Amino acid sequence: MKKLLWFSKALLIIGLVSICNSSIAQDGNMGMPDISGWPKASQMAAKMMMDKYGKPNESTPHMLIWYNNGPWKRTIVYDTESKHIFPVDHMDVMEQVIDHKVPVAKISDLAAYDGSVTVRRTDGELSAKCDKEGANFLAINLAHDVLTGKKTVAQARTFYANAIKEFALQNK
Repeated sequence: MKKLLWFSKALLIIGLVSICNSSIAQDGNMGMPDISGWPKASQMAAKMMMDKYGKPNESTPHMLIWYNNGPWKRTIVYDTESKHIFPVDHMDVMEQVIDHKVPVAKISDLAAYDGSVTVRRTDGELSAKCDKEGANFLAINLAHDVLTGKKTVAQARTFYANAIKEFALQNK
């Protein structure tokens, strides 16, 4: 029993040392990996978030993470793109999360509304993933409207599509 306890303590210490070492190595550049090799959409999202919220709280070679930034519980900018064609072609690279309980009966409605809106029921979270914060705000607000019955799935999709298309036209 004593050997097992000692072994457990040794594993815990080794784990803590490796976590500290990886944090030190990671934070050697003030927590910022070189993102120059990231896709353009990821670089643009990262720059927008840093301009607005400052340096991320955490970073890895593959993502930047902010906690409690503005209205968000968490913002993650990824170095990988997910092609998304609704309502216009773009790359989803930035996930923004809020606390929001979602009833089981409404999850399929949210999936039908927008595939970039994700529910984490166990964590009580709702997130949107796009390339721009404004699109994530819109997606989350419309998801809330679907959940509360203010809008049907079709109404939310139409509203989202029209708003994003109008935004795209204004920013060409």
